[in-house]
Amino acid sequence: MSDPPKKKKRPFWRKKYRRSTRAGEHRPVLIAEVLAALDPQPGQTVVDCTIGFAGHALELLKRVGPDGVLIATDLDPANIEPARLKLDAAGGLFAVHHANFAGLPHVLAAEGVAGVDGLLADLGMSSMQVDDRGRGFSFMRDGPLDMRMDPTRGRTAADLLNTLPAADLAAAFRDLGDEPKADAVAAAVVEYRKSKPIERTKELRGLIEQAAPVQLDRTPGAPPERKQLLLPLTRVFQALRILVNRELANLQQLLRVLPGILKPGGTVALISFHSGEDRLIKAALRDGFRAGIYDRVSDDPVRPAIEEKRENPRSRSAKLRWARRAK
Repeated sequence: MSDPPKKKKRPFWRKKYRRSTRAGEHRPVLIAEVLAALDPQPGQTVVDCTIGFAGHALELLKRVGPDGVLIATDLDPANIEPARLKLDAAGGLFAVHHANFAGLPHVLAAEGVAGVDGLLADLGMSSMQVDDRGRGFSFMRDGPLDMRMDPTRGRTAADLLNTLPAADLAAAFRDLGDEPKADAVAAAVVEYRKSKPIERTKELRGLIEQAAPVQLDRTPGAPPERKQLLLPLTRVFQALRILVNRELANLQQLLRVLPGILKPGGTVALISFHSGEDRLIKAALRDGFRAGIYDRVSDDPVRPAIEEKRENPRSRSAKLRWARRAK
């Protein structure tokens, strides 16, 4: 009698990743550091450009209340009502808008606000978006390749994958995702779509794994849990999400309008999770400081403490930069 077949062991990296995506769910990133940078005071007007689960917004509202005002926006309509209910339960003066923060001056004009004392933009995705397989953000969950922050408008990830030339796809994977094998992944996408359209995350994952296999991280001193990385998958999915939502263009617009939004002495805090975002923020704040628009800027990005990284893996790549408008 033959032995029963052994259950196939799941790869170490996959088990580790799945645990880490659930840990720290819904926790606002760098909350203590954000509050220290913005220093919100009673009676002030503050903005949360990316309300998400309202974790940052709730703390801001508590500190500016009871007479201060919080104005919040989010591009994802699914976040609006849950956030509004949380803020309503907390009490205080607030307004929540389904809007792109690139159009923040229009939101403020609609609220009759000429300037604000503090502004926060957390540029990362929420765990709710990642966990919803129907949104297509995660390569760990099979679903339609959508990736739109606002699913009511714009082209989906599938639309772009099935129509853009190989050169454009490779440029996106390389420039927006820092993927070394961008050309190989783009070529695999174009070859695959000759026979059928790419419609689901598992299809794209398979193409990436074939064109850019997972490599061992042999960097001296790398911790054991980082010895095997999912970088090609994360890089390409990240690049595609940024492309779909025009995230860098929206950030550039926000950085352009910031000086006209902040009151003299007002402070901005920006949390990025991608090197391209951080470069844009660093350059804009530095140039504003040299031009006398800001009188103080953070010298280096503020990073999460070890404890936060352990408790909330989403925070690991977070970088906070801040600046104060000259008086």
